[in-house]
Amino acid sequence: MKKLLLVCLIACLSIPAVHAAVDINTASQAELESLNGIGPSKAQAIIEYRKKTGGFKSVDELDQVPGIGSATMSNLRKDIVVTSKKATPEAKAEKTDKKK
Repeated sequence: MKKLLLVCLIACLSIPAVHAAVDINTASQAELESLNGIGPSKAQAIIEYRKKTGGFKSVDELDQVPGIGSATMSNLRKDIVVTSKKATPEAKAEKTDKKK
């Protein structure tokens, strides 16, 4: 029985953790800060850029955000995705505000 438990434990530890990519068009500040190399100020800069432009069209556009350079982009590329810019909470809020 102990051998079976040991085999199961080893098998579980050898399976890589499933990691969901962060959508930079919809991520909260906390979700952005969970990314390697993104602290509070860079997360806020990403959100401000997203508000200003209506959302990212591609992952590559992230390098337009102040404080995000090529080294940060290299580290983040595998952990981020971009959905339609229409999906951003800010874009939805803008549409609602314009209708008023």
